[in-house]
Amino acid sequence: MSHQYVPVQWNPKKRLYDLTLWGGIALFIATYMVVSLAAFAGPDALSPMILLIRAFATCAFVMLTMILCIGPLCRLDSRFLPLLYNRRHFGVSMFIVALVHGILAILWYHGFGVVNPITSLFSAPDVINGFAEVPFQPFGFVALMILLLMAATSHDYWNTNLGPQLWKALHMFVYAAYALVVVHLAAGALQESNTGIHPLFVGLSVALVGGLHLVAGYQETGKDGSGLANSDWLDVGCWQDIENDRGMVVCLEDGERVAVFRYDETRIAAVGNACKHQLGPLGEGRVIDGCITCPWHGFQYRPEDGRSPPPFNETIPTYRVKLNGDRILLHPTPLPDGTAREVAVIGGTV
Repeated sequence: MSHQYVPVQWNPKKRLYDLTLWGGIALFIATYMVVSLAAFAGPDALSPMILLIRAFATCAFVMLTMILCIGPLCRLDSRFLPLLYNRRHFGVSMFIVALVHGILAILWYHGFGVVNPITSLFSAPDVINGFAEVPFQPFGFVALMILLLMAATSHDYWNTNLGPQLWKALHMFVYAAYALVVVHLAAGALQESNTGIHPLFVGLSVALVGGLHLVAGYQETGKDGSGLANSDWLDVGCWQDIENDRGMVVCLEDGERVAVFRYDETRIAAVGNACKHQLGPLGEGRVIDGCITCPWHGFQYRPEDGRSPPPFNETIPTYRVKLNGDRILLHPTPLPDGTAREVAVIGGTV
């Protein structure tokens, strides 16, 4: 969480993460080159530059697949939530790898003629006889431009000035970029006879990304369909079912989600589930240093009034709760953002 904009918000953990990430990227590309040089030897030998282009392409595609799997994995199992903390660093790194691939490919395949390389890239034959002759490189170029836009707007400055809804909608274009990359590969590299195991990589990626999103979507649809009917007070469960400093998400009949937290062992409070930063799921986060902490990027709110601690000024709606024995009762009408109200206390009142 930040009240001022700086180019990159690094801390020791993020520096370690980035060093580990780029060490993994270097290891992947080096291993790819060594294995490929050994596999494509003799009469099947390929130019080292072609192998290097493929190495960066494969690395970027694997990274993009991993990025798209993080969201549904976190929906299915909260143990994957730590993967969300540095997803933007992961995404920008993926774009850099993809950009190197794009630059090398354009220079190698389009940089030695009299036609401008970009013009050459978008040139198409007069007659296309089958899928194998479909110009595949424009698909990759458009995908790279989408990833460029996402990388350029990844900082909180853009999230704040565009607004969470528009920013989130903009970054959903990552799925369009992924689809374009799959077509780029299917019409390009996978049409060659010496593709190695690349078809397996692409097939597994599409199955994994599609399967995880379908399963996670089905699970979320089930939650939406089981919303609690609005009434004066709703019985949302037993306080013993909520771990200390953790929360649970309640879905109301109108589809609105409320995060109910237990903290300080005996206190129960409810707030809106959507973080004001990027609409992250607050109910999947924790109470840290007395504040509800979003699992996505660490934005914090006080449970007693839904306000971020000074000097920050984000606010979220709050809800009234009370206890009836061991049962938590929630009033479904939200209070205005940042409204203080009494919290429920196990074994007593405030």
